Amino acid sequence: MSALPKEVKIVEVGPRDGLQNEPEQIPTELKLAFIGRLAESGLREIEATSFVHPKAIPQLADAVDVAGKLPPAEGVTYSALVPNQKGLDRALASGIRRIAVFTAASDSFTQKNINMTVDESLATFAPVVKAALAAGLSVRGYVSTSFVCPYEGDISKDRVLGVSTQLLDMGIDEVAVSDTIGAAAPTDVFETVGHLLKSIPPGKLALHLHDTYGTALANVLAGLQLGITTFDSSAGGLGGCPYAPGAAGNLATEDLVYMLERMG
Repeated sequence: MSALPKEVKIVEVGPRDGLQNEPEQIPTELKLAFIGRLAESGLREIEATSFVHPKAIPQLADAVDVAGKLPPAEGVTYSALVPNQKGLDRALASGIRRIAVFTAASDSFTQKNINMTVDESLATFAPVVKAALAAGLSVRGYVSTSFVCPYEGDISKDRVLGVSTQLLDMGIDEVAVSDTIGAAAPTDVFETVGHLLKSIPPGKLALHLHDTYGTALANVLAGLQLGITTFDSSAGGLGGCPYAPGAAGNLATEDLVYMLERMG
């Protein structure tokens, strides 16, 4: 245990991944208050919203308003999910300086989620990432269904490596290896993330974990043992995915913080 990292980075995704799955529309002012409280708590990376089409995720239809009124907080980086060039244009106009793009390791999932194959999504994101970097933004990338897909079952670690490598080749600085339906166990993390680490530095990888079967914290420990130091979480365990049947909420930020603090 002495070899575990001394510090980790938490990426708070509650305002985006958490609220996108809420059944009712959350008022913009309440979202901004939520984000402000998260920043006051000491979180330094907060994914605030998503510039997807309002018809796709109506709960985040107010992305421009949210991004344009984010509470100023020293040392806090706000980011937003961007699906395409139109989304990037809206993000740039709002003043957001960090974006995230998203694909998956499963064609079935990307077809349900964004009506593209994985390869088509990568081709779509390449010019978006190039334009974002040219504008001085930083970019992270999500690889959904990195362990298990609700439509295809277990996902090949080579498939995850291939998608992750293509994202990094575009110039993104961090790949969030995502357990979208919360089905992974520590052995899956050791196998898949361990495979990625043979060719990708640990500082380029994050773990995005859902907690459907209560394994998220165990998977964090597996990640720590592999040298991963960035973890996504959501205050109160909010979250889920409209296109991932059976997915429960994200790993709860407060549970993650408690475990990490308790472990020193």
